[in-house]
This record gives sequence, structure tokens and C-alpha cells, in this order.
Amino acid sequence: MIRFARHAVLVLMLACALWPAERSQAAATLDPHEGDVTLQDFHFQSGETLASLRLHYTTLGRPTRDASGRVTNAVLILHGTGGDGHQFLRPQFADVLFVPGGLLDPQHYFIVLPDGIGHGKSSKPSDGMHARFPHYDYADMVAAQYALVTQGLRINHLRLVMGTSMGCMHSFMWGENHSAFVDALMPLACLPVEIAGRNRVWRAMIIDAIKNDPAWAGGEYKSPPPEAMRTTIDLLLIAGSAPLQMQKTLPTRDAADKYLHEAQAREASALDANDILYAVDASRDYDPSRTLGKIDAPVMWVNSADDFINPPELGIAQREAEKLKRGRFVLIPASDETHGHGTHTWASVWQSYLAELLNKSANR
Repeated sequence: MIRFARHAVLVLMLACALWPAERSQAAATLDPHEGDVTLQDFHFQSGETLASLRLHYTTLGRPTRDASGRVTNAVLILHGTGGDGHQFLRPQFADVLFVPGGLLDPQHYFIVLPDGIGHGKSSKPSDGMHARFPHYDYADMVAAQYALVTQGLRINHLRLVMGTSMGCMHSFMWGENHSAFVDALMPLACLPVEIAGRNRVWRAMIIDAIKNDPAWAGGEYKSPPPEAMRTTIDLLLIAGSAPLQMQKTLPTRDAADKYLHEAQAREASALDANDILYAVDASRDYDPSRTLGKIDAPVMWVNSADDFINPPELGIAQREAEKLKRGRFVLIPASDETHGHGTHTWASVWQSYLAELLNKSANR
């Protein structure tokens, strides 16, 4: 039987279509701490402001400081579109990296898992402002992350910034904007270029489907706009799909049809159209390609060959990786172990590259 995490479809837009819902074994013993940081009078790139911007976060472990007071063990892990920091407590991530002796064992590292603007328990359109919420973009999200880290958590240095999907894109921006602040970067499942081609087309389809549904009512709907949500869910399922995994788990026509219909029915009432609209549109002006050479930190950039969103045949990653001073690009071949775009969260597939990066950047 296929099991899904709550609100799985939106998370799966930039993840794997068959994530298990269970919490990891490691998570039960990690003693996570959750909190909120409020940023006053936050200014967005659009010119809009928000008098009070709430940023939610989860942390594991405790910060360690050297004799000069610099934090030496802080790790920032950034989620994908529609996700939140809690997604990294699922088994395929936490039971590999956060276990005793794991590469990111909280006994040795201070792990920070923020909810980005518009996501999780951070401020978002569905809190009440609806389509009057400021039109945030990735630059706003990274600026807010930096404020959370420095002002909210009083961290003055990061050992590692790791990001999946949208968080992968944010990782490149962290490297360009705060290179001296970070020892190492591990972007997982993205391309550091303008969102164009098929990647932009399917995002634009979602945006248009929501805005053109009369039931959206300019964002002031009382119940989810049905046609918009059906189109959105269908596109998200395909974008986050893993062909080999879905073929194994849905081996018959009836199984595939049942899966689709159940997903449509469940998620149509669980997702918020305004939150989806804002989250998808936030990538509209993303393009760090012109200044990748500014990144001084070592970079271990990992994509998988079965990624619908970042197909390797484009050749973009190989081209852009040459701009990195101390970067390595790894393309994981499609196999029975990969999960499409969602390979980014199955840590067993790529943890050897994380080990290499941590070793390479140990004395930076």
C-alpha cells in the first residue's frame, strides 16, 4: 500500500512521489527544539514590506564555539518548494545522517532546519493576507534565512550549507552572497541558471491554472478552487515523479489510476492555492549563473540522472560547474536506488560525497 506524508503532493513537486509517511527512528531520540524568530519591518525585493515576518525553525544539537567565539559546527539545511524543515526528520534522511556516528550526528553538529518564507509554520499567504501577502522571491528567502541564523540564533559562521531543490538554488545564492560565512556548500538537485525551458513552462502552467480559475476569486476564495487544484496536483505529481520507483509500486493500470484519483481527492482539500501560487512564482527572477565565480567555499553539487526538473541532457550543469573555483559536479546515474528529483533526500545515495566535502573543507 502506498503511504504519503501530509501535504505530500506539494512537497513532492520537488521531491519523490513515493515518500513514506513514517517518522524516522532517529527522530524519536533527537530531541529537536522548535522556535520562531520575528523580523520587524521586513523589506522585500518587490518594494513591499511586512511589519512582522515570522520565521519558524527546528534545531538539533548545540552550537560549539572556538576560543575567538566563532561557531564551528553549525549546519544549515534548506528545504524545497512546498516543504519545511521537518521533512529532514524522515527516515531516508535522518536515519542516515543524524544517527550516532552519522556524518551530521547532532552530538557533534548544530543542525538548523528553517521553514522558508511562505512555507511550514513561517509567515505565508494562507495565514490571512491571501493575495495581499508580499510577493517574495528567492533573494528575500535567503535574506530572511541569513537574519534567522545571525540575529535569531546568534550564529556567526556556518560549517555547511546544504539544500535540496529550491534549497539547492538557495545554497548557490548563499555561496555568492555570504561566501566568507560558510565553509562548504552542498547543493542537491538544481541548476544555477534562470528558470527557463520546460522547467519554467510547467511552473507557468500552475500559476495560470490558479489565476484563471474563476473560483480563485483573486485569492479570496472560501474553498479551494477545484479546477486549479486538479491541474496543479497533476503537474506536481509528474514533476516530482520517479519513473523506476513508480513503475515498481504501480505495476498495473488499475494501481496507477487508483493512486492518481486518491491523490487528487486527498490533496485538493489539503493544499492552499495561494501558498502554491506564491511558492512556485518565487523562482521568477532566480539566476546566479553570472556570479558563480564569486563562490570561494568548496562546492559538492549533486544531481541525479532521472530528475524530470533538471534533466542532465541539457548539459547545463557541466557547463556551469566550470565557473566554480573549488567545485565538483556529480551526476548520479538512474538506478533502482534513485528516486527521480527526490533523490536529494535519500541520503544513502549520496552520503559518500558529503563525507568527501566535509573532509575537504575541514581546515577552511
